Amino acid sequence: MDIDINVLLTVALAVGVALVVAFVTTPLARAFARRVGAVDIPKDGRRMHNHPIPRLGGLAIFLGFIVSVVMFAEIERQVQGMLLGAIIIVTVGMVDDIIPLPAWLKFIFQLAAAGVAVAFGIRIEHISNPIFWSETEYINFGVWSIPVTMLWIVGITNSVNLIDGLDGLAVGVSAISSMSVLVISLVLGQLNIAIILAALLGACLGFMPYNLNPARIFMGDTGALFLGYILATVSVMGLLKFYAVISFAVPLLALGLPIFDTVFAIIRRLLKGQNPMSPDRGHFHHRLVDMGLSQKQAVAILYSISAVLGLAAVLITTSGEMRALVFLFAFCVAITIGVVLIRSMDRKHEESAHSDGNWNEDMHEERSGSEDGDAPNPGERDKDGDENRGQDSQD
Repeated sequence: MDIDINVLLTVALAVGVALVVAFVTTPLARAFARRVGAVDIPKDGRRMHNHPIPRLGGLAIFLGFIVSVVMFAEIERQVQGMLLGAIIIVTVGMVDDIIPLPAWLKFIFQLAAAGVAVAFGIRIEHISNPIFWSETEYINFGVWSIPVTMLWIVGITNSVNLIDGLDGLAVGVSAISSMSVLVISLVLGQLNIAIILAALLGACLGFMPYNLNPARIFMGDTGALFLGYILATVSVMGLLKFYAVISFAVPLLALGLPIFDTVFAIIRRLLKGQNPMSPDRGHFHHRLVDMGLSQKQAVAILYSISAVLGLAAVLITTSGEMRALVFLFAFCVAITIGVVLIRSMDRKHEESAHSDGNWNEDMHEERSGSEDGDAPNPGERDKDGDENRGQDSQD
């Protein structure tokens, strides 16, 4: 499908405006965070930083996004609902970054924001049937469209927040997901959706220089919840609406990393008998760092995984499911080989460290035996030394 040059120019302008606004306002958000006490202090083993860092960087992302959308997008009914819900999410996130709120209260406001989006017509009414051998080609939700949509919005909103554990991770993954869905929207001819995603992409890019390791500011819940909410609602407005064109797998792949990490986290905690919403140190990014990778290396790996999943979503849209499946299979094989190699190197490192420890222990025992048996007592060594030094000085 040929894309008009004017469309590409509008998209580029939307990216540029959001980027500049977010980049310019991030230092202001940083100063404001310090003034109101919105500072992240490392208090447990889950924190990867070792000194207080201001939060509220999400305000700059929000401002860059809003300015660009108002300038370039058509503010139709569904977009109005998305923006109203986003204001609720950002407000709750900002309060939580300043004065921590209980999880149940934040959940209620997330449901309210999702409810606003649904009330303005953002609904998952039907999807292609993921059971490919079934005779039913599409699944129509009917009255269940409201709870299904709200579950999707709240789930994606929190999934982005859960991966916000390393410098630059959540904003980078959100930028990659935005780019993937942006390309798909252009292919499908959804100009307004593409402009909204371009604004989100630009806002993420404008904030990233301040958030990459070592981070000077965090986006906080203000940014993480906002990014998740926009990605969730836009995916419903765009991808999941066009069920006759798009596959069920596309939004799952485009938002794959936060979705898979959240699902695995819930399953892991349930198997351990824990509250599925309780925090732990078992997320993908934690595991990579615990394997010995630096923050930058772990983030680069997760960026790559997110990019591959997004590319697979684009391939499904443009080239069909078969090419995307072959691509994903090759990717899974490469990941498996990489994990095996990393674990093998990790085991060799542990064995080397263990053998070095045994060697040091043996040497310590030999030295201890020598001191206990053959060596003169300290007084004799000092005496001999003093005598020798005296002789040297006389000579």
